[in-house]
Amino acid sequence: MIVDDHQMFLDGLKSILEREDDIEIVAEALNGEEAIKVADRMTLDIILMDVTMPRLNGFTTTAKIKEKYPNIKVLLLTMHGSRDFIEQALEIEADGYVLKNTGKDELTHAIFSLGNGEKYYSEEVKRSFMDSFGKKSAPQAAINLSKREIEVLRLVVQELSTTQIADKLFISHHTVDTHRKNLLSKLGVKNTAGLVKYAMQNGLS
Repeated sequence: MIVDDHQMFLDGLKSILEREDDIEIVAEALNGEEAIKVADRMTLDIILMDVTMPRLNGFTTTAKIKEKYPNIKVLLLTMHGSRDFIEQALEIEADGYVLKNTGKDELTHAIFSLGNGEKYYSEEVKRSFMDSFGKKSAPQAAINLSKREIEVLRLVVQELSTTQIADKLFISHHTVDTHRKNLLSKLGVKNTAGLVKYAMQNGLS
């Protein structure tokens, strides 16, 4: 589904994506309220979500949909690449974030990435986010993390499950959970969004 309050942009995006053999546009909505109603009655894999919309903005709409239907992937599409916007996207655990000035190739790559269970934050978005903190010579906070903790953090950011991380690093589920708890404690964050934010800030994503 495509959600955007500008009909011309919505129509243009639909026209572009309908040319892709493996992408099917099954619904569209002009605001967040409509999007939630569609999600309630249809089976959706991915939603392309505008951020700035009347009634319900993209962040609120995404949070509501993800709460009810966690398997639906949401790719935020916006003109805003500021730190505040990206932080909000991380807080609601949006699956992707791409600027509207991106090209067709990157957009389709983002869509297929989400379809494969990965997250996708464009390089331009990551660069904008990190630049907002000023240039850093080295990620000082990372010094307090062990090599294994950094490995686990990078895999968590890639949205691998505990089982997948355990298999990839040849360690037990319990050990993965312990590393995850230690990361949350050491970095002073509450959830995966906080870990992602830290990793982006320190060049570990």
